[in-house]
Amino acid sequence: MHFGHGKFTESTIVERLVGHFLRSGLRYNLGLIGVVLCVVLLCMPSAFVTEGPGPTRDVLGTVTLENGKSAEMIVIKGAETHKDSGKLLLTTVNSYGVSSPAINAEVLAAWLNPQSGVLPREAVIPPNQSVEEYTDKAKHEMTGAQDSASSQALAFLSSQGVDTSNVKVSMNVDEIGGPSAGLMYTLGVIDKLTAANETGGKTIAGTGTIDDKGKVGAIGGIRLKMIGAKRDGATWFLAPKDNCDEVVGHVPDGIRDVQVDTLAEAYAALVKIGQGKGDSLPHCTVG
Repeated sequence: MHFGHGKFTESTIVERLVGHFLRSGLRYNLGLIGVVLCVVLLCMPSAFVTEGPGPTRDVLGTVTLENGKSAEMIVIKGAETHKDSGKLLLTTVNSYGVSSPAINAEVLAAWLNPQSGVLPREAVIPPNQSVEEYTDKAKHEMTGAQDSASSQALAFLSSQGVDTSNVKVSMNVDEIGGPSAGLMYTLGVIDKLTAANETGGKTIAGTGTIDDKGKVGAIGGIRLKMIGAKRDGATWFLAPKDNCDEVVGHVPDGIRDVQVDTLAEAYAALVKIGQGKGDSLPHCTVG
């Protein structure tokens, strides 16, 4: 091994390094060792998952399929559909550290960022569940959310005197998983099957599951979803009543939250917002 113009043995190199260590002083070298250890620690895998505001999707608009072609997100056959001048945004959360562990530096950065979240990994993926099983479950929940949205939308319209006997609903979804888009899918189907311009040209976001009784259920990550909604131009946000404790105090400036508990309440709120009468709608409250 050659350094400069001299030839040294390995023992000579070690002697010189030890000598440098002793000459530099204990305090300096301990500080250097501490810095190195901190860097190593920050680069190590973490037991936490970080979250951030995910993309939104207009359920009245289109998505890009795997083959690169564009298609309507909600496809309806057997009935006339109607255009709406506004947008109905479903909201999502991006999770990092699910398929592979996040490093401690990423977790620390997320913890310091008010627009991010940090959760124990087992709170996202149960210890007895693999990543593949978690992904499959999320896809299954999304399929279930689509089915519930279709059936609840048609049942709601039928109760309003609309003939839905020949209507078939299908949905094109990209990489979104989980059940939390159920409410917005349901409102999207209703909107497309009614002549009214429900949004009144506004961009309205929201979240929430929908069950077989039309109940709007709580979801995770609502604070981050509101941030994503604001980022993408929404001025209104439909929030499940059971999430209101997480909404109060975290609504971004420029967005008006609306508390909803059922599909009927959510649709009535949508109509009022579109008519410019949304100021009377209930905010989320604590308790």
